Amino acid sequence: MEPIRSLEQLKKHAKDLPSSVVSVVRADEVETLSAVKEAVEGGMVECILIGPEDGIRKAAREADFDISSIKVVNAADDKESAAIGVELVRSGEAHVLMKGLVATSTFLKAILDKEHGLRGKGLLSHVAAFDVPVYPKLLVVTDAAMNIAPTLEQKKEMLENAVIVARALGIEVPKCSYICAKEVPYEKMPCTMEAAEMQKMADAGEFGDILFDGPLALDLAVSPVSVKIKKIESKVAGDVDVVLMPDIEAANVLYKGLIFLAGSELGAVVMGAKNPIVLTSRADSAESKLCSLVLSGVVAAYQGR
Repeated sequence: MEPIRSLEQLKKHAKDLPSSVVSVVRADEVETLSAVKEAVEGGMVECILIGPEDGIRKAAREADFDISSIKVVNAADDKESAAIGVELVRSGEAHVLMKGLVATSTFLKAILDKEHGLRGKGLLSHVAAFDVPVYPKLLVVTDAAMNIAPTLEQKKEMLENAVIVARALGIEVPKCSYICAKEVPYEKMPCTMEAAEMQKMADAGEFGDILFDGPLALDLAVSPVSVKIKKIESKVAGDVDVVLMPDIEAANVLYKGLIFLAGSELGAVVMGAKNPIVLTSRADSAESKLCSLVLSGVVAAYQGR
């Protein structure tokens, strides 16, 4: 498989795969159903809609979405909707869980339930694949939404989750970096020391078949011109696939900067559970919501569901 280098290529790839089924929790929302409609009608995913049935059918009419052949599961409230959505994924009837109108706290509580949830062995982390107009391929960024101040061990798990997404995009040997303000370890900048530790882990093969260089400043990670000017020798610099950010603040700034200053679109997935999770924001564009659905379905197919 050739690496997927854009979100348009991602959507085309999804059409060629057996469709993943998305369990949509509280699907009684026009914005959510509009994204689901485009993905379903485009042959990129299938879906099951969960929530107050009257509200779902009303939202579907407003979204001009014919759901006559789609399974609708009536659920009275957030808690029941989330529980049903999770159970559909646990049973294998669905492969991806998607947040609709449900409160985020209720949604995550159902996922993390020790007895009936979807929690896997690892850390839940947010992974976004950005289609940046000035970058020649997708840029995978983690973690802008889930982990506030992750420890070094958590960052290791975050990178592992991001590498799975990169491989689902056809990148067999992802080029990865831990982004800091300097490209050399410096005791007054703790993240650079962590990056150096992760370099040792990568060199020891703890992440499998990847290329890793860290710490790197962002310009050195993505700009061949900066690499040439600063005379850096690296198999990663200037051509990175995956960037691990030091904390949620740095990641969120990069995330929103790419969207609002660089005009980027993205697809995002929460990894670390037994199945991929779609956790979009109301501020996300319709295109980003669609691409998050599609990316999650592609990751589910890659993982063998």
